Amino acid sequence: MVAKKPRIVVIGAGMAGVTAANKLYTSGCEDLFELIVVEGGTRIGGRINTSEFGGDRIEMGATWIHGIGGSPLHKIAQEIKALESEQPWECMDGSSDEAKTIAEGGFEVSPNVVDPITSLYKNLMDYAQGKKVEYMKLGDEAASDNGGAGKLSVGSFLRKGLDAYWVSNKSKEEVNGCGEWSRKTLEDAVFAMYESTQRTYTSAGDLLTLDYNAESEYRMFPGEEITIAKGYLSIVQSLASVLPPDVIQLGKRVTKVEWKAEATHLGVDQNGYDSRPVKLHFSDGSVLLADHVIVTVSLGVLKAATQQDSGMFSPPLPCFKADAISRLGFGVVNKLFLQLSSTHVTKGQDCSKFPFLQMVFHREDSEFRLKKIPWWMRKTASVCPLYHNSSVLLSWFAGKEALELESLKDEEIVNGVTATISSFLSKPHKKEENSHSHLGNGHVNHDEENSRVKFSKVLKSQWGSDPLFLGSYSYVAVGSSGEDLDILAEPLPKLSNCDEAASATSTSSLQILFAGEATHRTHYSTTHGAYFSGLREANRLLQYYNHHVGV
Repeated sequence: MVAKKPRIVVIGAGMAGVTAANKLYTSGCEDLFELIVVEGGTRIGGRINTSEFGGDRIEMGATWIHGIGGSPLHKIAQEIKALESEQPWECMDGSSDEAKTIAEGGFEVSPNVVDPITSLYKNLMDYAQGKKVEYMKLGDEAASDNGGAGKLSVGSFLRKGLDAYWVSNKSKEEVNGCGEWSRKTLEDAVFAMYESTQRTYTSAGDLLTLDYNAESEYRMFPGEEITIAKGYLSIVQSLASVLPPDVIQLGKRVTKVEWKAEATHLGVDQNGYDSRPVKLHFSDGSVLLADHVIVTVSLGVLKAATQQDSGMFSPPLPCFKADAISRLGFGVVNKLFLQLSSTHVTKGQDCSKFPFLQMVFHREDSEFRLKKIPWWMRKTASVCPLYHNSSVLLSWFAGKEALELESLKDEEIVNGVTATISSFLSKPHKKEENSHSHLGNGHVNHDEENSRVKFSKVLKSQWGSDPLFLGSYSYVAVGSSGEDLDILAEPLPKLSNCDEAASATSTSSLQILFAGEATHRTHYSTTHGAYFSGLREANRLLQYYNHHVGV
């Protein structure tokens, strides 16, 4: 019998897959393994996709380094000098600290209304994440009476917190000069604006589906959150640059993964070689045998793969794995970039003066909703320049609104966004100096044409309809838990105690390993979570061969 090098195949050349390949190749064991990365698309990066629009560098997918203190991605970005660039990039320095909050109808909302709700919302979310906050009593009330252990959602917690706030703040002065808006409806709508932002943070299209208990398990790195001047893709490219050019194979979409459900001794093929336990089928009709496969596809793709008629895994994934995949949440978040037209500037609308616009909408059941604003814009919390003086604006969409955005033609998007923004900016927004209760001067500017925002082109991400992703990132849904993230990370076949004792002589253990942001219990939904998971699975294989082969 002829011994062959173990073949490790990584499915997916996103952050997790490239990190795993980088670790395996740079471990000093590159002569021990045959390493292949297969990528169904035409590029590396996965849900990291740096691009250009209007002369600016933009991120179609992952955007932020979430905390620079201790982040391995921040360290890599520093090492490769990716944090500075002469080309303008999506640095988001038009800070929300300078935000202009305007209510539907064109009334600028006073800080006297916005700031307490901002503080309340932040405190409630900090409470949910296990931090000590100013509104501890309100948090305690909101987190109690949850209708059964483990059933509380972030959405219901937040709304209970707002209700408790209103009970304890009954004597606040009513607002004037803002049309049909009352203080309570404004506070409710400002709170809803922050809920809309939370939808894009988490990818939960409905916060009532976002599990409350899991919030305290989620971890962020300390320090500021930043974007990467030379683009997020520069980090993936740096990790991939150490690999030989033939390791990553693009355009190799996997259609079926055949594996052995039992970790048993394998036979010998007709050439006298140990046969490999995993067989990958590709859309081009080719096949590839492997000893170990690291699956780094998105949770959205795994959800599709566990549908009854999928056939992606043969035999199908075991129930414990498929059930965890089913319970976990995976949502859609899309970004919309809009280029202000030159005619916008020639009409006296200086693009450098476009505000960080926070939009406060009437409730669904309100009779005061403006019909010209399309439904898919009504949970968009903000429209803001990519950076100070940029002529490119950015908005975020989540859930069904994000999916609708994908289906719309560019002209429909321009018309809908133009109607929305123009309706918010078409009235003067000077606050009365002599009364804190006034939110606007109440005078209508009938010259709306001069206030009309004009766009020359748009660009949108389409993560929900892309078959290689089928969504954006994961969240812990109500009915799920952090344990499901751990279950998703478990390799197959699952070994019993007897199997573990025998695995030293088995060549078919660790056939399918799982990596990706949805497999990390405390850093799910992030690029650094994907990075950590890639290291974890590479180390799992290195430890296996160190134990069994003496690496």
